[in-house]
Amino acid sequence: MDKPVKNADVEKLGQTIENEEIGRVVDVDEVEKWLTDIPSLINQPREIPIINIEPDVRSSDLERVDEALIGKYKTTFSGSKKNRTHNIRLASERINQLILMPGEKFSFNEVVGERTAARGYKSAGIIIRGEPAEGLGGGICQVSTTLYNAVDRAGIKTVRRFSHSAAVPYVPPGRDATVSWGGPDYRFKNNMDKPIMIKVKLENNAITIYMYTVPGAKKQQKNAGETESKKTFSQQKSVKTEE
Repeated sequence: MDKPVKNADVEKLGQTIENEEIGRVVDVDEVEKWLTDIPSLINQPREIPIINIEPDVRSSDLERVDEALIGKYKTTFSGSKKNRTHNIRLASERINQLILMPGEKFSFNEVVGERTAARGYKSAGIIIRGEPAEGLGGGICQVSTTLYNAVDRAGIKTVRRFSHSAAVPYVPPGRDATVSWGGPDYRFKNNMDKPIMIKVKLENNAITIYMYTVPGAKKQQKNAGETESKKTFSQQKSVKTEE
């Protein structure tokens, strides 16, 4: 008789939405009341009492997830650095219009994936042990940093963030979020009661990241067991940060 509830779902804005399904469970407490008078139930059919469980996320929520702006942040870069700009664009495309459900966690490394030549990334400026160098994927830390600041302004819960071992020019000190495949990652959790959506805009040598949600969405209660991890990443010889 029981049927699990199913939230509406979609990975990115504009894709086909999987509709929600109302769940149901037998009202066991009501059935147990019948057992106090068994004789009266003999040969007397009764309809099994059912409790409907409403989904937290409906298709109508996903259709309106881009209507309420809750935070944004903008950083600038040099358009003359073609490879770096190319890498920024590739990483931005991976996170643009991504939708996160209530309670869902975002990992920059998992979403963007490994930065390799086969996946289109080019060599550009990076930081190794606090010193400037060249490496595949250089520039994408500006994407993760801009995202972090947009998330922070939206009041969304950051759960893991590392700072570079050297200052970066596009944000104030301590406001960066370095990432590296196999190394530091930037992660946050949707602590709203409705879906949130990331929108990225690249123009005029600037990247702006917007955080949207459904009108009327509210923050869920804080989980005392989760606090933001803010560290400066101590690079090892095998790890590069894609500044």
